[in-house]
Amino acid sequence: MTKTYRIVGTLPKRQSNDSSNMASNADYVQYITDQCSGAGEIVTKKMFGDYGLYCDGKIVGLICDDCFYLKPTTAGKKLLGVVDMRPPYEGAKDYFFIADVDDRDYLSELVRETYRELPEPKPKLKKK
Repeated sequence: MTKTYRIVGTLPKRQSNDSSNMASNADYVQYITDQCSGAGEIVTKKMFGDYGLYCDGKIVGLICDDCFYLKPTTAGKKLLGVVDMRPPYEGAKDYFFIADVDDRDYLSELVRETYRELPEPKPKLKKK
């Protein structure tokens, strides 16, 4: 069975050979962090030139090329209504593409519900 998703607009183009082109602007990353802060303890970690967004220790989304992507969950799909699925980077699985990041309460609820549905992170193995 093939899934069909409606994609609005185009994906941002990454210029991997241009070292002067930062993947995500630090101000945008901070804005998303602030907007999601009502969901819990929000932390971003730099990952492969972009950022992972964590809520209370669980990775719930990605910030890539100044775009916000949330892990797909049933709860997130219900809250979003119209779902726009996109890969955050070439070769990645599809995530929910969150175009409207200006409603702080809605974004916090979306992150909180996504967090609740995701499994607990696996414990890290201790180094010998």
